[in-house]
Amino acid sequence: MAKAPSSSAAVAAEGRGLAHHRTRLLLLLLVAVAASASTVGFLLRGALRDPCDAHGDHASVAAASGSPLEFMRSKLVLLVSHELSLSGGPLLLMELTFLLRHVGSQVVWITNQRSEETNDVTYSLEHKMLNHGVQVLPARGQEAVDTARKADLVILNTAVAGKWLDPVLKNHVPEVLPKILWWIHEMRGHYFKLEYVKHLPFVAGAMIDSHTTAEYWKSRTSDRLNKELMEVAEDGVARRVLREHIRESLGVRSEDLLFAIINSVSRGKGQDLFLQAFYQSLQLIKQQKLKVPTMHAIVVGSDMNAQTKFETQLRDFVVKNGIHDRVHFVNKTLAVAPYLAAIDVLVQNSQARGECFGRITIEAMAFKLPVLGTAAGGTTEIVVDGSTGLLHPAGKEGVAPLAKNIVRLASRAEQRASMGKKGYDRVKERFMEHHMAERIAAVLKEVLRKSRQHTRS
Repeated sequence: MAKAPSSSAAVAAEGRGLAHHRTRLLLLLLVAVAASASTVGFLLRGALRDPCDAHGDHASVAAASGSPLEFMRSKLVLLVSHELSLSGGPLLLMELTFLLRHVGSQVVWITNQRSEETNDVTYSLEHKMLNHGVQVLPARGQEAVDTARKADLVILNTAVAGKWLDPVLKNHVPEVLPKILWWIHEMRGHYFKLEYVKHLPFVAGAMIDSHTTAEYWKSRTSDRLNKELMEVAEDGVARRVLREHIRESLGVRSEDLLFAIINSVSRGKGQDLFLQAFYQSLQLIKQQKLKVPTMHAIVVGSDMNAQTKFETQLRDFVVKNGIHDRVHFVNKTLAVAPYLAAIDVLVQNSQARGECFGRITIEAMAFKLPVLGTAAGGTTEIVVDGSTGLLHPAGKEGVAPLAKNIVRLASRAEQRASMGKKGYDRVKERFMEHHMAERIAAVLKEVLRKSRQHTRS
């Protein structure tokens, strides 16, 4: 059984100091599991096509009438995730989990790769699902096999989850494949191992988060925004309280400019190149004698308990270049809303092929923040260059352009506001929950239809 989170667990701690403010605000601080699988490519039998806290009680189901997912009521859905963590894939699947529970689906969750000792984050996410009426099963055992065979729909989450099929289902794999929807988020080459994806041509369908990723998979193999997050984004009082609280905790003044990167700290997310660009931007401002507010860089996604070699290199860079008073490291957290309320610009600096989609980008735009992003992956489908933000190349060649873009937004308050407003409008038009529900519904209907055809044949 998972151990209870310690008193220092980040999930609840951020809400305690604000308990006297609105109840709605407290809910926001407890968890922000937003998802943005809005631009979905649908891969069916190898052919690409582009369709582009209730507990599941009777009151909740009744409230869901009219949902595009209403046809999923009473359906048994098995969800298999490669892990349960704060990374994008598991959080996307959790959002779909809650949408399905809201319309009355029976939902069972399996985590294929579990650490020997369940940490606070895993415990919190697992218990959030249990509180929503989701059954959580061990990855292996007869109960997992029986559930897969009985399920109306099985959703594998990420390419890596394909490793679950053969070791667990064994000779039942052919029976289950026709009712599998494979939700793929990865776009890096090492995920295309045969052991992961050998069954992909035989599943009912595959759902891919962005057209860019879908095209990549095609060549290699053959909205929801969280409602509570959106409430904070649209609540001026809540945003002001959060902004003041976070800035005070960081020792940053209200008039200072904050550029933040909010991702797990790893080389693929580009925190090193961001800090290099931030340092260069400070030099440019000094050389050009520009008058701009004092700037700070915020790195949200650190791991204070197990500092990696990469993060040590980041901190050494900060100290070596004398910018330790301008750079702030924040521990990874479920509650991103307070930081989005506190900052002025989001930097999405994922490297190589970029983000498959990039949930945090959508969240930032909901907070009327301009986005400085790499011109790669799903970011190019979210950020409109020159309108809702500015794009720069991935890799080392992107450092100088990013530095210039930081200076540009630092010196142009009106452009920051204009881009933020246009980004917010884009979220409302394309990336809300009902947009995701409509697109997901079309995919699920097609998968169920294929499954029924296979059963009859």
